[in-house]
Amino acid sequence: MWKYFRLISLLIALGQVSVSHAADDDLDELQTKLTNQWSLVKNDRLRNIKTYAKQEDGKRFRSFKVEAVLNTKFETVARVLLDFESYSHWWWEVRESKLLRKDSPTNYYFYMVHRAPYGLPDRDAILHATIDPQTPTRKTILLKVEANTDMLPLKPPLVRMIAEDMSVRFTPLSDYRVLLEAEGYVDPGGKVPSWANNFIQRSAPYSILLGLQRMVQQDEYRLSKSPLPFPIDSTPE
Repeated sequence: MWKYFRLISLLIALGQVSVSHAADDDLDELQTKLTNQWSLVKNDRLRNIKTYAKQEDGKRFRSFKVEAVLNTKFETVARVLLDFESYSHWWWEVRESKLLRKDSPTNYYFYMVHRAPYGLPDRDAILHATIDPQTPTRKTILLKVEANTDMLPLKPPLVRMIAEDMSVRFTPLSDYRVLLEAEGYVDPGGKVPSWANNFIQRSAPYSILLGLQRMVQQDEYRLSKSPLPFPIDSTPE
């Protein structure tokens, strides 16, 4: 998708664009005026993924929401998410990812570098992830991720992202089905065309969910017996 986007960007710059009907549909949707209420962007019934967007007051870019069902064990999802070095294999256009610090079993800082569209500098982000584990009365796990812009010095020519924030709820539906519900907001920092960032935010949530669905099927995580840093109960509420 990034290669396609870079090619389109280059052709626009040269004034030689000839866009297909499908691409026209994408651009028409991007140009539709969003409100501060959630609007459905994509409904993939086959893969059980829905994505939404809205334009909140006082924010430069649109916010996103996703709902998906993962056909896997609850603990398998946790193993993928806690493997911070693997994010370059499935997160949106990540060329580098690493754990910076683990303060507790439920408190982490990690670092990612994102490939940017053609003509823009790549972005980096320092992210603080906190986990609210299950309790005897609540089977849902809550994951909160917030950008921390000051933990590391800037690394030019990379542009530090202002926000890559999200709140994610994981709820067991059965032994092998997990409901994921997430809301978030991304501000890449620096100068970036609004329509380009909106294009990314329209495409990225769906792409990330596809990547997560793929990762939880890998034997490395699916068959792992390694202990998790906190207990998990897959029994539905």
